[in-house]
Amino acid sequence: MSALLDSLATGFSGDAARRAVLEDALREGLPGPRTEAWKYTSLRQLERRSFAPVDALAALDPMLLADIPGPRAVFVNGRYSVALSLTTDLPEGVSLQLLSEALAEGGESARFLQRRFERGDEVFARLNAALANEGVLLRVDEGARIEAPLHLVFIGAPDETDRAWHLRNLIELRAGASLKVFEHHFGTGPHAHLANTLVHVHVGRGARLAHARVQEDSDRATQLLRTDAVLASEAEYRRVDLELGGALSRHELNVRLEGDSARLVANGVLLADGRRHLDTRLGIDHIARDTACELTWRGLGAGRGRTVFHGGILIREGADGTDAALSNKNLLLSENAEIDTQPVLEIHADEVKAAHGATVGRLDTSALFYLRSRGLPEAEAQQLLTAAFCREPLAIIENPAVRELLSHRIDHALAGLGAP
Repeated sequence: MSALLDSLATGFSGDAARRAVLEDALREGLPGPRTEAWKYTSLRQLERRSFAPVDALAALDPMLLADIPGPRAVFVNGRYSVALSLTTDLPEGVSLQLLSEALAEGGESARFLQRRFERGDEVFARLNAALANEGVLLRVDEGARIEAPLHLVFIGAPDETDRAWHLRNLIELRAGASLKVFEHHFGTGPHAHLANTLVHVHVGRGARLAHARVQEDSDRATQLLRTDAVLASEAEYRRVDLELGGALSRHELNVRLEGDSARLVANGVLLADGRRHLDTRLGIDHIARDTACELTWRGLGAGRGRTVFHGGILIREGADGTDAALSNKNLLLSENAEIDTQPVLEIHADEVKAAHGATVGRLDTSALFYLRSRGLPEAEAQQLLTAAFCREPLAIIENPAVRELLSHRIDHALAGLGAP
């Protein structure tokens, strides 16, 4: 067994059922280069590292969250912070419960934890199923329409020891509900922790969920995230992901469009500079009739960074009327950066409209020449074109304030690149 798995197993404190899940994960081991889903993301360095469980809640200055309004739920190194959270005035129709509370209660509130993961490449999902003892359960009542965004904040704080934590979150909207969720993932200082997070998203019939996520963790941090979403009839799920930080960050976004006329719009930006490795894997499953997905992703490689993107769309038999579109464009800003993109389209139904495309290239020399001919310095012209390229996925955001905030985070990350 690897040092990584050995160290993670020391944090186990569950029942016999969760022990069996943990033993399955340990027996299977970490996926290697021959595992297709991990072909472009090596775990050799990670498997030699050891992590300790989080043993105390780190104290942070509340001013770090001055720009994040309530309602908000804040986790520091995987532990819920009552002092930093603002959840006393939740809008009517919204309930927020900690996973630790649901586990203590048992019953229906924790039913989603019964999900099992059978594939050999799902080892981190299995580890999460065995080891997660905290997270947030966010539910919206039928017909409730919530205007103000709810913020989920996950902070990595420095520690003398490398820590690991496992969070399990649920976002559930009942029929006809609407909600906006803003996820913040960032570090307060240098650290090399590991966060293993599993998110379940259930969007009920006719419900609308708008979901933005910004990952800006420390340059040595490891972020492993999996999102499993299920959409009912006429449901709409719109999300934007910005991957701007971490040493190793991998996000698996799996969406099942199970109800007729369900719609998914999922866009994102992957910005890999330095020696950063960013891996995003989409698995979009069209099951019902007249469903639609629109996927617009932009990748950028600078320094010795590496961007990996897999966009998989499956249209099952009987999913007639499906409309699916995937666009993945990527920019290489240095000779030593690497970008791997793999669009996949699998169709088993008639009367569908589907298209996918991927490109890897450099900045348009004609556009650069035009800007420089207008008096812009080369570095400024390059940054202007790069910013415009990265902002394209933000067009789906209806809230101007949220769109401006995400644009600012992209500009801040690009400024840290220096001249491409």
